[in-house]
Amino acid sequence: MDEALQTISISRLYSLLPNLESQAIGDDFFLYDTALRDKEILTRDIMDIIRYPLRFDGYVALFCVSGSINVDINLKSFELKPNSFLINIPGNILRVESRKEDIEDGHFILVGLSRSFMESVHFDFNRMFSEAMSLFDNPCFSLDEGQFSVAKDFFVLARRIMAPDMRNRKEAIGALLSSLFYVMGGYWSDILSEARQKGGIPSVRAKVLFDQFISLVTEYHTSERGMAFYADKLCLTPKYLSKLVKQVSGRSAPEWIDSFVVLEAKNMLKYSDIPIKEIVYRLHFPSQSVFYKFFKTHTGMTPSDYRNE
Repeated sequence: MDEALQTISISRLYSLLPNLESQAIGDDFFLYDTALRDKEILTRDIMDIIRYPLRFDGYVALFCVSGSINVDINLKSFELKPNSFLINIPGNILRVESRKEDIEDGHFILVGLSRSFMESVHFDFNRMFSEAMSLFDNPCFSLDEGQFSVAKDFFVLARRIMAPDMRNRKEAIGALLSSLFYVMGGYWSDILSEARQKGGIPSVRAKVLFDQFISLVTEYHTSERGMAFYADKLCLTPKYLSKLVKQVSGRSAPEWIDSFVVLEAKNMLKYSDIPIKEIVYRLHFPSQSVFYKFFKTHTGMTPSDYRNE
């Protein structure tokens, strides 16, 4: 590979898993059902990609029909159990932690949509779901049997629409997704209402500020590691920001920043062949020795060992 895969698109997935293209519509949409996997598309091949940190340039929905799977999103772990689903938005750093055996024994449906395709769907996705994702800080949700049955029916229909001889496949899938989003949005609203009644929503101001901090770290961690930079962006004092981050997440702000830098380093080490000295430059470390010490302190391995494992 010639370039760093800091962000992977649907078209890039084709280059890593060429046979995936048979279950996709151009560079806009793919649907991978482990129960209907082609013999040539092996689950272990998927695992080889997603067991290392990656950033997907699009939306990902992962539905768990049976079994269980652990997924890390931006350093936070979530467990999917039967009748649950997870949505990952563009820019997040995604990693599956479960063993290969857990993936192979379970039944999962993986859906990917490009940014442009999502924008063409007649549904205000961000308005409907951003509140829930912000307030819960949890992109993983459980459905009851009836709700999940409806979702499965949508995917069965999507598989039929994606047949190669089907005309207007892209437009039909877009209309189907719009309908599914409205149905899921209704379920999501019910979950929000129940959480409000139970008092399960955290302090809105603290949560909003924390989310803004994480968003800034996601954008600037390769070049900015000082608290003063992020505090200034949020119009807060470094001391107050540090206290707020610790209260909301249980981790210190520097820990969050360092963890994102480690994820970025891992991402480049695994998804590119660029020299380590170039990674040092891109991550703004003063020297290769400083980077080696930083990486080994946080992972227990040298960058070279991690790349070659």
